[in-house]
Amino acid sequence: MATDKTQLPEGTDRIVPGAARTGSDVEAELIVSEEDTTNTEPTKRDKVVAKVNETREKLASEAATKSRGVIGEGLSKSSDAVGSASRLVADTAGNLDEALGAEYGDYARKTAKYLDDTAQKIAAKDPDELVDDVRDFVRKSPGIALGAAAIVGFALARVISAGFDAEREDRDA
Repeated sequence: MATDKTQLPEGTDRIVPGAARTGSDVEAELIVSEEDTTNTEPTKRDKVVAKVNETREKLASEAATKSRGVIGEGLSKSSDAVGSASRLVADTAGNLDEALGAEYGDYARKTAKYLDDTAQKIAAKDPDELVDDVRDFVRKSPGIALGAAAIVGFALARVISAGFDAEREDRDA
């Protein structure tokens, strides 16, 4: 069976001089693939792909930076809210002592201490650390995470819907 000298084995793009022998003669043919390998100038397509990748990386970096800022603000506000709840519970502990007994006042003080510790932990969290914690939680409990996401989505939809309804009522009035 005669072999076609212009066809290369699959996965190769050229014949190395001296690699193919016919009898005692050494063939020095060099067959180059469809693309000219000596041309180092990037094509238009290569330039567009490079620009798209550069823009994508820039946007991803900006989004990550903004997300960290938003998460940081959320952590700060959450810490403040939990701290306020802790102070509120601690302030009512004395009233509970008088109204219901020392046992209930002690429960309130323990709860206030727990809330205060939680507020401090939240304040000490780094946004990247929080994201890692959420990822770990989702990996360990995907069902709970999915359910929580559904509940949050439903609540968010209700809040947005209520806002639109209130806006419509203001326009109609």
